[in-house]
Amino acid sequence: MTPPAVALRALDLSLGKGAARVHILRNVSLTIARGEAVGIVGASGSGKSTLLMTMAGLERPDGGAIEVDGEPLHAMSEDALARFRGARIGIVFQSFHLIPTMTALENVAAPLELAGAKDALARAAEELQQVGLGARRSHYPGQLSGGEQQRVALARALAPRPSLLIADEPTGNLDEATGRAIIDLLFDLPVRRGSTLVLVTHDPALAARCDRTIRMHSGVVEERPCAPQPVLA
Repeated sequence: MTPPAVALRALDLSLGKGAARVHILRNVSLTIARGEAVGIVGASGSGKSTLLMTMAGLERPDGGAIEVDGEPLHAMSEDALARFRGARIGIVFQSFHLIPTMTALENVAAPLELAGAKDALARAAEELQQVGLGARRSHYPGQLSGGEQQRVALARALAPRPSLLIADEPTGNLDEATGRAIIDLLFDLPVRRGSTLVLVTHDPALAARCDRTIRMHSGVVEERPCAPQPVLA
């Protein structure tokens, strides 16, 4: 039987030391199907971004298990985890995290080159074309608008063709019109490629596009289906 895209079992995670130690995730168990689009919502400090980063292998849980595509991230060495993440997990951050001294093309090609792809630049150019930035590939991040930078970040995340795409507040630094364009790309490219999408957002319009919403409260998950979108006459 094909394993789910993500499976979390009794996940616990605390951060800090001594009196400052805070219990962030509390006995979290969750399954996300392949090809599903899942939104994670909740108040600031509820643990939603930490949950996302744990799925990406960027935070190590104190207890419990996390599997992506059936592979146990919690049991991997740091090197094995980095290789797995580079090949199978794409990440889009709110603040873009582009390398300022690299062009758009070089930023997108970077993860492919790290993975040893011989056609990294050609594949990066194709990804930029997919997000509508084929003509901007020689520009540096400082020469691009916020929306363009997020498109480059999305192209970089998708370039290795990951099975899981993770996005943390992907429209948080964008105006409404630009944010809508990024949302359309988020729900178009990964879906056409069969990727699973998991995102954290405060944007009700973005959450409403998901197949399912997970609400977090004090480190505990509360699931609910997304409200159906209105049908325009």
